[in-house]
Amino acid sequence: MEFLPLFDLIAIGWFFTFWVGYTIYARKRAKKYNSLSSILCTLRVDWMNAVVRKEQHIADAALIGNVERTVTFFASSTILVLAGVLTVTASNDAFVSVLDELPFTAEQSHTLVLLKLAGLATVMVYAFFKFTWSVRQFGFVSILLGMAPSVIGSKVTEEARERFSLNAAKILDQAGHEYNYGLRAYYFALAYLCWFVSPWLFMLATLVVTHVLFRREYNSKVLRALLAVHDKQPGPKANQPE
Repeated sequence: MEFLPLFDLIAIGWFFTFWVGYTIYARKRAKKYNSLSSILCTLRVDWMNAVVRKEQHIADAALIGNVERTVTFFASSTILVLAGVLTVTASNDAFVSVLDELPFTAEQSHTLVLLKLAGLATVMVYAFFKFTWSVRQFGFVSILLGMAPSVIGSKVTEEARERFSLNAAKILDQAGHEYNYGLRAYYFALAYLCWFVSPWLFMLATLVVTHVLFRREYNSKVLRALLAVHDKQPGPKANQPE
């Protein structure tokens, strides 16, 4: 494609390879190694197990509502970002002129800039879908909390309580994963912005973002603190005490 130079094509391939590759890698690694995703899943199960042994669920509903508002904020912000991208697209000539005046910026055609803006808009649309699906799932959890069995319901069997807590935790965990995917799209969108300056910088930023995500997921202070709740340490699950 004449309007997409070879090096830019390599850069965008590098970008999606790291984004999709890290997503797949993180999902598989979480099954064997302790990570934020795995420990949060465990803690969500603990939370729902505690819910079915309470008389009141007001505090739990408030906690879900707080998280839901946070996700809604990101979904709304994504719409504003999309509006900004579309505005810049409508003023493509002025935007290209600004890029040309920046130091160390690679020369690029108007068509190439439009393609880059379209790609950025696509990333934001993906993030929007993830955030809104997460919001809906948190809403589902709110409904479950509204009909959750409690210690008052003496007719509820222990088996029914366990079944409820497990499935409620699954929905809560899925909502958390969708939220995480949306945030990850934001991280990689920041790296994507570097493409407007240089393909080299774009590839470097993608590598840096992937490193930051990996470090926070598998070797962060927050992870150690969360694992300590269950007397675990970062590393393979097989080597951890039960």
